[in-house]
Amino acid sequence: MASSADIHVQLCGRLIADWEGRRVESELPGRQGRLLFSFLVLHRLSPVTRDELVEALWPAHAPPAPEAALAALISKLRKVLGAQCVVGRNDVRLVLPETARVDLEVAREAIHRAESALVAKQWPRAWAGSQTALFIARRGFLSGEDAPWAEECRRDVDELHLRALETYGRACLGIGGAENAAAVRVGRELVRMTPYREIAHQLLIEALAATGNPAEALLAYESLRQRLREELGISPGAGLQALHARLLRGS
Repeated sequence: MASSADIHVQLCGRLIADWEGRRVESELPGRQGRLLFSFLVLHRLSPVTRDELVEALWPAHAPPAPEAALAALISKLRKVLGAQCVVGRNDVRLVLPETARVDLEVAREAIHRAESALVAKQWPRAWAGSQTALFIARRGFLSGEDAPWAEECRRDVDELHLRALETYGRACLGIGGAENAAAVRVGRELVRMTPYREIAHQLLIEALAATGNPAEALLAYESLRQRLREELGISPGAGLQALHARLLRGS
């Protein structure tokens, strides 16, 4: 087992591996070594079979002797990280101390806490947790890598990014005051990213109303209504229609 000194792995954005004060990502054996390391980090809580590793590293065109190529990569990885960190023969596992930090794990834990706090109307806790998740998830997963498993994880991180934005916007509305303006910015960003996601439009409309712009909120609703009618032949959902009715009564 590695010591309890700081170990930090960044999987979102550019790959970074800080191993007890030593940056080791440049020491990994090429692109395949970086993919192997990232895959083992991602699945570090359970052993991974060699067949799974071969599929992850060479999904389309495996080398003539994939087992030998994989064995060489694992051997080089052990030299960089330490044999005590990369264990197993038939099944391989990356073993890290409990104090190790993997940014994607931090983001997942943070959004879970934030969404739970949101349900409990604990606005400051939801605000803080969503900010942590947002800071990590907005970088995307493993920039520049196009392996199928990386693409799948990238979609998960993109969804986590949306959840973090929505939670942050809702927390801003809950706190109120100057944070309402931040909720408007988040609402506009969400609408640009997901123009058919009604929860994004609802957040924007509520935020506009909270900042004292009911007319602009009504225009945002009308813009969505027209888009849904012209492009999909449907009307906004019941929640949005109820919000629209409340805005009309208020105005």
